[in-house]
Amino acid sequence: MSRVNKTEDTPLLDDQAIGLEGRVAYDDHQSLKVWLRLLSCSTQIETEIRKRLRAEFGMTLARFDYLAQLHRHAGGLRMSALSRYLMVTGGNVTGLTDELEKEGLVERLPEPDDRRSYRVSLTKKGSRLFDSIASVHESWVISIFAGMTPTQKAQLLDLLGRLRVQLTDIQSTDRDATA
Repeated sequence: MSRVNKTEDTPLLDDQAIGLEGRVAYDDHQSLKVWLRLLSCSTQIETEIRKRLRAEFGMTLARFDYLAQLHRHAGGLRMSALSRYLMVTGGNVTGLTDELEKEGLVERLPEPDDRRSYRVSLTKKGSRLFDSIASVHESWVISIFAGMTPTQKAQLLDLLGRLRVQLTDIQSTDRDATA
C-alpha cells in the first residue's frame, strides 16, 4: 500500500492504491467523494472477510450470512423472508438451503399456516458451527477497525446511522410515489 505524506488537501493513499476513489477529481462534489469512499471501504472489508472465511473455514460469505440470519431468528425464517434479509433471489436461497440441509446445518420444515411455504432453522450442528466461526469473524472485524479510536468508531457509527435514516426516508418516499 502506497502512502503519501498527508496534508489537509492530499489523500491518505496514492491513486493506484486508492482504487475507485482515484477516479474522483479534487473538485468533484463532496457527496460523490463520500459515496466512493464508502463503496471502496465496504468492498475492501468484504474482500478481506471473504478471503479469510474461505481460507480458514472453506466457507463463502453467502453461506456465513445465511447462517447468521438464521442465528438471529431462533424460531427460523420463511424462505421468502430469508431471501429478503439476504437481498438475493429465492432461487439462490433454495440452492443454499439444499446444500446446507444436506450437510445437516439447517432443517426445512413446512410452514404450519401455509403448506406452500417452508421455514428454515439452524440445527444444533449448524448453530455450533456458526458460533465457532462468528467469534473468529468478530475478531477479524475488530482487527480491521483497530486503527480507529473508540470515539472515531462511535462518530462513524452515528454518521452512518444518520445516512441510513435518510436513505430509508428516500426509499419510503419512492415507494409512496409508485403506490
